[in-house]
Amino acid sequence: MRPARFNLSTLKPMLKEVHSRLSRVVIECLNYAAFISRYDKPDTLFYIDPPYWGSEKDYGKEMFSRQSFEMMATQLASIGGRFIMSLGDLPEVREMFKAFDLAEVATTHTIAKVAGGKDRRRELLISNFALDPSTGV
Repeated sequence: MRPARFNLSTLKPMLKEVHSRLSRVVIECLNYAAFISRYDKPDTLFYIDPPYWGSEKDYGKEMFSRQSFEMMATQLASIGGRFIMSLGDLPEVREMFKAFDLAEVATTHTIAKVAGGKDRRRELLISNFALDPSTGV
């Protein structure tokens, strides 16, 4: 039997460190459109991670729809800040976000890993500024 990982003697310093790191953090519960509208400024960088094309209902039945991609593209075209978004590399995604900078990247999906191997996929980094596809930056 191994000892418990929870140690009361280290709790106070850990809580102090967490408090210090989170003291200026704001936690919001907003949909993407309201969040972007609220925080968009010239010096803002948004990282956007919507559901994959074809998996819109994975986040909840009414939370995101195919039309949400079109509304998102329209909103992102008019923001003052910058954004980076990742989506699967599909013809529909390329068409929907063709007004933006598209950088192809290869990635490994660990959630849907193929038994006994790696699930390699192509993704797009979509942004309103130029990205270097070799670094993703």
